[in-house]
Amino acid sequence: MPSFAGISTFAHLPYLQCFDEGVVEDYDVAVLGAPYDIGVTFRTGARFGPSAIRESSKRIKGYNNEIKINPFKSWAKLVDCGDIPFEPFDSEHAIKQIEDHAKYVLQRPPKPDEEVAVPPRLVTLGGDHTILLPVLRALRETYQRPITVIHFDSHLDTWAPEIYNVKAKGSRFNHGNPLYHAAKEGLTTNGTSCHVGIRSSLYDEEDIARDQALGFNIVKANDIFSMGIDGMVDRIKSIIGPMDDTLLYLSIDIDVIDPSMAPATGTPESGGLLTREMKYILRGLNGYNIIGMDVVEVAPAYDTQAQLTSYLAADLIYEILSMIVKRGEQ
Repeated sequence: MPSFAGISTFAHLPYLQCFDEGVVEDYDVAVLGAPYDIGVTFRTGARFGPSAIRESSKRIKGYNNEIKINPFKSWAKLVDCGDIPFEPFDSEHAIKQIEDHAKYVLQRPPKPDEEVAVPPRLVTLGGDHTILLPVLRALRETYQRPITVIHFDSHLDTWAPEIYNVKAKGSRFNHGNPLYHAAKEGLTTNGTSCHVGIRSSLYDEEDIARDQALGFNIVKANDIFSMGIDGMVDRIKSIIGPMDDTLLYLSIDIDVIDPSMAPATGTPESGGLLTREMKYILRGLNGYNIIGMDVVEVAPAYDTQAQLTSYLAADLIYEILSMIVKRGEQ
């Protein structure tokens, strides 16, 4: 079948109704859509991100010459589970539904050669960045330990609701604070999680101190000038720790990329990483135990006719899929 034809699953992966009770089938990597954008604070439209990313991924199905593997022709069974069903009217209820469905996917039965089931790797297509919180809740319960998070973003996403005068109960969870709640709930490792690509303005100078108190380190976009790109990779590795001991989750807000290359996002910030730099940094993490990832904040209504942003999102997922499968091969 030509790459431009067919139903739009991610990279033409087989579709599996993972959420239906009674469906018993093993898989190693599960792609989930979470078309949630109740939590945005500026431009809306990230609910259409999963479908745009899948459409742009149709041409991806081959050998990764940098990672040296074809993730679609390997030991791993990759499936697209479709979109998580949730009610888009109440944020807390929707977040709980996303959490419950992610847990369900993570609890696949053991394979014939497994005494204990190894949880599949989760690839989540956002949606706004709020979805990171329910996914981390599901992973924390599954692995019974905090998760090391590398958060690629132009914003810290650790806004404290009590500091920023968020009074409405339904507004406590939004795309500016999933990591605040995650840290408070003990979902993330303290001191070995980090933000990469930060460059936005802050509400006040205390934002950095509050972020550090939650256990995060910062690698700014402008650090590329002083550290160089290899220096940035080395700095990230020094924060997250040894490969063998780290359960790593990669969360990519597409606005970490400069808006000249990724315009379709709700809160664009100038001065971001270039796509080539971003891919290089990701490949520097090859060999780590990546248990999950997401790409969020793709709002295709603001893209060019060339679909630059959604193509980029699909490519970044492909890079990380390749690393996940490569490590499992070793």
